[in-house]
Amino acid sequence: MFRDMRRKKQLLCREETIEIIKLCTSGVLGVIGDDDYPYTVPVSYVYIDGKLFIHSAKQGHKIDSIKKNDKVTFCVIEKDEVKQKTFTTHFRSVSIFGRARILTGDSDRRYALESLVKKYSPDYIKEGQQEIERDWNRVCLIEIKIEHMTGKAAIEIINGNK
Repeated sequence: MFRDMRRKKQLLCREETIEIIKLCTSGVLGVIGDDDYPYTVPVSYVYIDGKLFIHSAKQGHKIDSIKKNDKVTFCVIEKDEVKQKTFTTHFRSVSIFGRARILTGDSDRRYALESLVKKYSPDYIKEGQQEIERDWNRVCLIEIKIEHMTGKAAIEIINGNK
């Protein structure tokens, strides 16, 4: 169903791929937008057990697109170091394909929000709880169930020539 990566020598193992997802703080969500044009938007997220959780406004292009078609892509770039002399880039990245759904249950929504607070503001859990209560009726939560995921790194990183 999903294509194999062409440059297999650059494929990262599952553990390294998950490490990159957990380490990064922003990624780019891709949806099928208006008139079937791709629409991408940078977002904050948290990864837990094969799923991504994203917060959003309740209305907008992203939400309309997910309601129309739940197939999404997501990517993060953990390293991006241009090497001018050799005309290359030393990179580490992750590409994801999955299915998105808008969370409606209170317990699911709270779990996603609390997980985001733990990732982005671990020193402010109490204040995060207050923020959750304050914005409860204004925030939308999206869950992406990952169907396929690949991590990739520049061959120089794979070979240890960082």
